[in-house]
Amino acid sequence: MKNCNECGYPLPAIRDSSTICANCKTPVATWWDETSQTFRTNREILLPYSPTSSNAWHSGDHNMGDLSGRRNTQTIEERTFSAALIMLEAHFEKVRGVGYKTMAEVKKMIAQTLDRSLNKADVREHLAKNVDIWMRLEKIFAIAVPHLNARSLRESYTEAGVSSGLDVPESAALILKNYDVLREDLHYLNNLLVISRNMLAIKETAQELCAAVSFDKAVHQLIILCVNVTSKGYDGENVTIDDRARLLEITELYKKLLVTCLQHTHNWTMGNDRFKMMFWFTMLFDNDLRNDSIHELPPDDLDVGKVHDEVENWLFRHSGIDSLAADLLDNYDADVPTGHTAGPLPETPAMNDRGPVEESTTPVWRADLTDKYEQDRLYARVSHEIDVWWKKVRDANYDGWVVHMESVEGAIERAEACKENAMHRYIPRGQEHDHQYEHDENYEHGPDDGDSVAAEIDDRSIQEDNGEDDEGEEEEDEDDDDSYVEGPLRGLLTEIPNILDTKQIEALHMTVKACIVDSMGSGLTPAGENLQKTRCKMFLALDCGKNLLREMLVFIAVWEQNDQQFIFQITAQIIESFHHNALLPYAWNSLRILKDIVSPAQTVLLRLINYMFRARKDSPIYDDVKDYNRDAKLIHFLYNYFRCRVVPDCIALIWAQAEIRKGTSHPSDFPVDLWDMERAKDGLSQYLDFISVIAEIHEMRHLLIEWECVYELVSLLKALEAGVARKPLDERSVPGPSRRPGGSNSPGSTPNVERPYDDQGNSASPHPHPNNLPPMHDTPHKFPWSGVKIQILIILTSLIAPTNSRRNGPGNPIVQKQLLDRGGIMPLLNCCVYDGHNEYLKERATLAIKFVMEGSEEAQKFVRDLVPVKQAQAQAQARAQAENRQKTSPSTTTKGVHLAAEALAADLARTAASTAASFKSGQDESLSKALGDVNITEEKKVDKAVQGKAAVSGGKGKGKGRK
Repeated sequence: MKNCNECGYPLPAIRDSSTICANCKTPVATWWDETSQTFRTNREILLPYSPTSSNAWHSGDHNMGDLSGRRNTQTIEERTFSAALIMLEAHFEKVRGVGYKTMAEVKKMIAQTLDRSLNKADVREHLAKNVDIWMRLEKIFAIAVPHLNARSLRESYTEAGVSSGLDVPESAALILKNYDVLREDLHYLNNLLVISRNMLAIKETAQELCAAVSFDKAVHQLIILCVNVTSKGYDGENVTIDDRARLLEITELYKKLLVTCLQHTHNWTMGNDRFKMMFWFTMLFDNDLRNDSIHELPPDDLDVGKVHDEVENWLFRHSGIDSLAADLLDNYDADVPTGHTAGPLPETPAMNDRGPVEESTTPVWRADLTDKYEQDRLYARVSHEIDVWWKKVRDANYDGWVVHMESVEGAIERAEACKENAMHRYIPRGQEHDHQYEHDENYEHGPDDGDSVAAEIDDRSIQEDNGEDDEGEEEEDEDDDDSYVEGPLRGLLTEIPNILDTKQIEALHMTVKACIVDSMGSGLTPAGENLQKTRCKMFLALDCGKNLLREMLVFIAVWEQNDQQFIFQITAQIIESFHHNALLPYAWNSLRILKDIVSPAQTVLLRLINYMFRARKDSPIYDDVKDYNRDAKLIHFLYNYFRCRVVPDCIALIWAQAEIRKGTSHPSDFPVDLWDMERAKDGLSQYLDFISVIAEIHEMRHLLIEWECVYELVSLLKALEAGVARKPLDERSVPGPSRRPGGSNSPGSTPNVERPYDDQGNSASPHPHPNNLPPMHDTPHKFPWSGVKIQILIILTSLIAPTNSRRNGPGNPIVQKQLLDRGGIMPLLNCCVYDGHNEYLKERATLAIKFVMEGSEEAQKFVRDLVPVKQAQAQAQARAQAENRQKTSPSTTTKGVHLAAEALAADLARTAASTAASFKSGQDESLSKALGDVNITEEKKVDKAVQGKAAVSGGKGKGKGRK
């Protein structure tokens, strides 16, 4: 009686080529093989044949009885996939005899396994619990990754034989040479990774087996290879169109493989604290176990090497695996001597036979212990060094209100100091290098005691420009990376946001979220530690984590993600986890770039914080005092930064614009270019949006009023009034001479930046203006700060409006008084004039003025007293302009000038009467109309009257000439 070679079940005595086993359904089709002197089946055709092993099998300890006694309990999917893996291993090892027909069948088998692993849970489970399959996967990747590396990358070396990085042209030539092989192998590996990713969906057991065979390390090596290949751009000018298409195809295949690696890592770490920590340990520590210093922040004294050792010790103490995985591994180990497996399991490092580890439940730090492992065991938490670091860098007000808000008087001093240094404060970019700046500027830091406000302002050295253009040099790319970060980036994952798009990168964000967000954790450890919070602290404590955070934030800006998109919402949850650990102030400071008022990463971070606070509106979250205090302290930090840095710097820039408008300074002296102005405006606009959101939250609005937020808003309005020309309703009405040679009508100007026009009276300049300025340097001094006035008025309206739901009745008396004390009425009145850079400005201003006037006798008296003053000012201005017209136009008579002035005076008298009547009647509509009439530009009326009179006089002159 012959038994089935697969399962040992008895086979029928009469067999033919179509006979199958009644138990395992394996086709028999046996025949006598003279070479091996044994019966063989169809399945054995797929197995590599070794005469040595066959003879040993036939004559040694193993015989047919042993084989029949070893029952095969594998499913058909397991056996099919195992056979395919055996052939793939032979393919990558270049074993002779594996032809294209065989590999075509292997492809079909892999495709079937992939489809079933995706759609059938039982297939996933059987494959995931097969240790032999995990071992064969690890062997294939261990062989394949070095081969791919050798066929895709070539390093360049110095004369001394030291590697100097990747040689991009040589790497491109190497990829083209091995195009066919790379294309085939990358498809194989991606399909295998997809199957193993699906296998990991059953979590615990599969995760343990994956780590036990070191397959996670093979995936890590593959991530490194994919990043190295895809992060290097290839010179498209030196290759043909067909070659460029091939390079792009291979690059896309590597990106696809990288995405699958990230998905595999996500499934491997999901719900398992030990593997999350292993992933964190692998990705956050690089070869350089130290942190770079962060500018303007005191050193945190974090010993990265000590953190590395403490995390490693924690992993050793928690290296146990679940019972099912342990049984599967034991059974596999027992089968290894038979020679029917993929080989012995990898050796795991042991801790010098310390024996079982008894974890302490009460953390005790023994600083006097010299045995580091024992010291960490008694402490029981992940890292004492991280805990000490966190207490040092967390929000200064974490335990109480230690840091107070900067006073308004201090803010005024800062603003004046910034104005004094406005023309020397920023680093002007060279004309032929728009986005490059030196990294070795000399910074003068003020004393730590804060006695001198001016000393705290960055005093930056100026690099002189020789003004000579190199015509042969091409302009630098506007998207150069050094616009976003200072210095090189560290960390393997840091490059990934620069490689993948929004859909491809989701797995990275999901993995980071799963490692640090509280809701994705498993609760407290026996020692009372929240491992999600610990990993969150590690993420910001180590440079690799901080760099990855910066790139994740900039990624949102580059891809213009809105708050409804998946990546934005995941990143918002990550940011909120920083907030729950009191680390957002530290994250904010670590993202700062010295040359920017608000860096791009900070701008996106603020946008995410706005999204977080917008969700707080009308929610019961502030019923909990702890939640209220946590949010109030974050608002305190951000507004303090706004008062001490953002507003003074922005006012200094606008003041520099005003100096150029007045002709006091030359446009070429302006310290920054349009690129920097855009970034400054983006940061200011996002900050104003943040303040607007806080002003709409009833529980938090009083903080802005208490800190006298009105000062910053009024100061910005005053600065914009002086420094930025309004955009008229019809730009064609603006006289041509007011446009400078480098203005917006220049063909080389940047089209996506609005540029206002200077007033005619300020168009003259005491210095000659060069006509050959590059596009990025022509009109930064005319930057319009579009929409900023609207945002300011929205905030003022929210602060001053009545608190009832219908918003009727007198305005907030505290804010009304603050506006009067800071001279805020006139800036509001000036907003009643049309400005194309701020849509619906007059309507917003009218609503704000309505709330200022209602219930404030002092504000009403100010406007009543303002009408005669404006009338006298208008009369003086009319006379001055009329005299100027008389000088420029000889045909204008003195009598015409006086008539024009008298007409204007009469017009203003009627406006004053209308305003007084509106106060007596209390009609808001009349008041709004009167306020609008007061603020219409009087010079237009004067011009119209004078020009009409001049036309009459000119006509008479012509008549006399003909006569």
